[in-house]
Amino acid sequence: MRYLRFSVFVAVMSLFTTLVFAQSSAQKSDAQKSFDQLKTLAGSWEGVLKTTPATPEADGKHAQAILRVTSMGNALMHEMKMEGRPDDPITMLYMDNDHLTLTHYCDAGNRPRMVAKASPDGKTVEFEFVDIAGSTKYGHMHHAVFTVIDENHHTEDWTFMVEGKQGPMPVEAHFDLRRAN
Repeated sequence: MRYLRFSVFVAVMSLFTTLVFAQSSAQKSDAQKSFDQLKTLAGSWEGVLKTTPATPEADGKHAQAILRVTSMGNALMHEMKMEGRPDDPITMLYMDNDHLTLTHYCDAGNRPRMVAKASPDGKTVEFEFVDIAGSTKYGHMHHAVFTVIDENHHTEDWTFMVEGKQGPMPVEAHFDLRRAN
């Protein structure tokens, strides 16, 4: 009798788990769909950086991005390295309730936080500035856009705000990246 009750319990729990997962995957939010799309970028990427306005220390330099799904699928870690530069910024992308959130651990010594909005075609994820922790003395990352071209090609557009004579001035960084592995 005890075995029968245990077997019924296991069968009911299995059915319940199947229904919950089926329901949750059928009702994914736009933010979750965007996060799932970005997780397909896991791997190593290489490309060239183009800046506007052109900045000699960065424009035309070789860049490498490494994206890794971590925390049992709950986070995507993005690491960027550039030829001739000692910086190695880390960006974490994760779901915060029903929002896809990005926190950029910047070489400028701060941590801007952004929240995503998806494009209608599902290939572009745009991150808008929410707030920042740390000093903005040396500028801060203010905006990011990831565009998936195909499984072996994507672009990243990052906007860095620097203090100019007339106030904050954007520097646009465009990375055209191809899969390296």
